[in-house]
Amino acid sequence: MESLCSCKSSKLFSCYANSVTCKCLALVVVALFLRVAFFPSAVGYGRTQQNNLVFIHSHSLSLNSDYGIRRDKFLEVPQIVWGLNNQKIAFARACLTARMLNRTLLMPSLSASLFYKEIDRLQPISFDKVFQFRRFNSLCNGFVRLGQHSALTNRTREYLLQKGSGRRWTAERDFDQLRQSSKDPIDGYETIRITGKNPFLWHDHWPVKDYARVFECLVLVDEIAKEADKVVSKIREKGREVGSKTESRQYGVELEDSSLQPVPYVAVHMRIEIDWMIHCKKLEQRSNVSQICSSREEIMERVGNIVGLQTPAVVYLAVADSLLQDSSILSGWKEGLLPFEKKKLGVDEIYEKYPYLIKSAIDYEVCLRADFFVGNSFSTFSSLIALERTQKIIKMGISNSCSIDVRWPSYAYNILGESNGPQRWRTNMSDSSFQAISYGSNKISC
Repeated sequence: MESLCSCKSSKLFSCYANSVTCKCLALVVVALFLRVAFFPSAVGYGRTQQNNLVFIHSHSLSLNSDYGIRRDKFLEVPQIVWGLNNQKIAFARACLTARMLNRTLLMPSLSASLFYKEIDRLQPISFDKVFQFRRFNSLCNGFVRLGQHSALTNRTREYLLQKGSGRRWTAERDFDQLRQSSKDPIDGYETIRITGKNPFLWHDHWPVKDYARVFECLVLVDEIAKEADKVVSKIREKGREVGSKTESRQYGVELEDSSLQPVPYVAVHMRIEIDWMIHCKKLEQRSNVSQICSSREEIMERVGNIVGLQTPAVVYLAVADSLLQDSSILSGWKEGLLPFEKKKLGVDEIYEKYPYLIKSAIDYEVCLRADFFVGNSFSTFSSLIALERTQKIIKMGISNSCSIDVRWPSYAYNILGESNGPQRWRTNMSDSSFQAISYGSNKISC
């Protein structure tokens, strides 16, 4: 009898316990459902809003994740236009958009020519004619991925996604559009083809470090890289000649090149072209900032006052010669600084055989490799060079390059720095938005 009662008691307790467990599980399920229904932004990609910009923090696809981007789903974007570095920013933004949608970006078309308004006159050039396709996928493996159009199985299975524009199209609405595009039924399409304005003008949702990660994967094709090698070699050759003459005067004997200390070269992105001066004056008026435009005389004076720059030094002037109004850029430099532009250096023939985009890519590489780089903080060309050089310094284990002398220093001549020289420049790699680099700023960390 006692045994029977014990058995009944045990079953009763078990039934009660199971009932409580089931109720608890049911409450958890209901709570999760309500969270998804009323707080969708808390699921998947996290968002924070600041100054009307929406920034995305990827949890499922972090930078250190080994998770692979889907190879059977694609994103296609419009032709990428404007200047070289605007195109690089646009390309990175397209890559990060594809990353959010967990799709492979179909290799985009760049623009070899430079027209701001005559879109129909833009000369298209394939991405792999400028940057190495396979190398990009190798370096960016697991983060973003490029695909070829030949990988498509059915061209009719595509969804047309119109990117919004105008004041009503906010960063918040842009993000919500992308979030909806990552779900069914849109996600079921093999290809999402974005129509509308070029990617450089899309809303920014990603931090600087994500853009920098994409830029690290961009490697010039061998043909262009070799042309840049020739220009750098020519600059170094001029430096050896100058060094040899200086040593001979000091010691009264001829010295072998191998025994000479290398003469540094300073690359100056000299923004004094006609179109730039018109643009920067208007920008100063709109933004009520005076530190944007710099005259030829101001640039020369500040470069000559760089603290720690040993002379003699070769100065390479990266400037769009065809847009120059002032042809006297080689005169008036401080003693010990020997300026060279393409013609005087004897490399103009290298540039003349290429369209605008390739010329700019060669100049970018020459500036990137310089011992000292001096540019304008409101120029995307200068800003991306400063970013890459900051990355180089960080990889050397130096977290603060503003207060010490380091290799790969960068300066902004449009901002007055120490000893009446240019201001030391270091990109803020922890910035939550790429906006300052995209459109220029006088906040350059140092």
